[in-house]
Amino acid sequence: METIRTSSIPSFHIPTSLDTTQFTKPRFLNFQFNKLSTSSFSRIQGNVSNFKLFTTISSPSSVSTESFEPPEPEFEAATNGDKFDWYSQWYPLMPVCDLDKRVPHAKKVMGLDVVVWWDRNENAWKVFDDTCPHRLAPLSEGRIDQWGRLQCVYHGWCFNGSGDCKLIPQAPVDGPPVHTFKKACVAVYPSTVHHDIVWFWPNPDPQYKDIITKKKPPSIPELDDPSFTKLMGNRDIPYGYDVLVENLMDPAHVPYAHYGIMRTRKPQVKVDREGGIPVDLSVKKLDKDGYIGNMAWGSSKFIAPCIFYAYTEPVEDQGNGTASSPQSKKQLSTHRRMALIFICIPVSPGNSRLIWVFPRNFGVWIDKIVPRWMFHVGQNLILDSDLYLLHVEERKIMDVGPANWQKACFVPTKSDALVVGFRRWLNKYAGGQVDWRGKYSGALPPTPPREQLMDRYWSHVVNCRSCNSAHKGLSALEVILPVISLVSIGIVAAAKQGVISAAARTTLVTLAVVCFAASRWLSHFIYKTFHYHDYNHALR
Repeated sequence: METIRTSSIPSFHIPTSLDTTQFTKPRFLNFQFNKLSTSSFSRIQGNVSNFKLFTTISSPSSVSTESFEPPEPEFEAATNGDKFDWYSQWYPLMPVCDLDKRVPHAKKVMGLDVVVWWDRNENAWKVFDDTCPHRLAPLSEGRIDQWGRLQCVYHGWCFNGSGDCKLIPQAPVDGPPVHTFKKACVAVYPSTVHHDIVWFWPNPDPQYKDIITKKKPPSIPELDDPSFTKLMGNRDIPYGYDVLVENLMDPAHVPYAHYGIMRTRKPQVKVDREGGIPVDLSVKKLDKDGYIGNMAWGSSKFIAPCIFYAYTEPVEDQGNGTASSPQSKKQLSTHRRMALIFICIPVSPGNSRLIWVFPRNFGVWIDKIVPRWMFHVGQNLILDSDLYLLHVEERKIMDVGPANWQKACFVPTKSDALVVGFRRWLNKYAGGQVDWRGKYSGALPPTPPREQLMDRYWSHVVNCRSCNSAHKGLSALEVILPVISLVSIGIVAAAKQGVISAAARTTLVTLAVVCFAASRWLSHFIYKTFHYHDYNHALR
């Protein structure tokens, strides 16, 4: 498990440099990560305006001391046509692999409570308002009946995939057809499956019924390419959307916040134990739809509001024509490629959801052999290692006010360029924060005890079919092992002298001891893997 924990898990963060790449790989493979063509990705659409970062970020490294005083950015107001509309976007809900077609699933996105369920009559995932029109009970606590309808278990009202009420058991058969009234219907959100993820449009108005024909979710070709492996994971995060996004954009924190978990190649001259180095980042283009970021080793893109991904690029022509020759281009097209894709979902103030996927066109066989939950062991530990830091950080940002982020935070180096770019997008185009439409007062939920804050079971295991199955199987084994131990001891104690040989007695006693010890170890493993694993930075 140590090998899985430290090395076989694709890391959550973009590399700090080409030499310190965080595209980690299994120790039993000797793969080299090559650069990825920008043509592999769909471009951010719309008019793109040039974007200037703070002078302290875009300035050369040789600058005077005075240049390190971060000037206040001038956030020019966007025109009405350039304003980002939070409710005119597709939002991801869950990977299809983690949805059970037999039951409805409760989800919250943008402060909206929705229920996701499989309509076998239309062979499609449906997204409804999670409210029964009768007495407002949550439909997600209901069931799917024998006719494939969504049933509210409070009074038995049933609804088809269009949201129409098909049955009110309390209504007389020979009475008025009250189930056909408009008020008996459930609000239905437009939904689609894209890149093996269920997406929905957060407006149930009938005018958006066919919105998929006019605007589709962002497309990433690698996720449709069968030559790429694309294992997904998801987790509910106890801090807000904006903090989640900027954390994933920040490669400089990796050697520190994830020390001992994510392997980095150390520089020749180390200034500290962790080996942190300058990171040259910049934002090249920014508009209401996001931005393109440049790094020394590749590029990244933020597609508003949810997607951030990083990828390497082909080697540029050095003047000898080698990189642009037909042979070189053919070689580039067959190189091993990988990207880090993070889908960040606003849930409510102080809460978000992360869906991650790391497509690659090499080592595909690994994912067919290694269960998905084993990858999640290390990935969850990475999330845990800076979870408390970010939870507290968000509260400090709220204390000073999100609009004052640039004044409160000192960001003098280029390593913060992508984070500053995101904050600029948020302030200039998106109103400075998620538009909750008055659903919340703006206050963050209280901080729970640390063990509850970093709980994995309710934030991940119950929402991951692979981890949930592994948890059930290992928990059953934990119960079986002591039983075997007791039965072995019982046989030895009950057997009369001479009935079984001394060798058999020794074997049974050894089996009992091993099973008991294994059950104790397994109990500890289950708790740390599927429930709670603390991370103490001071003792790493």
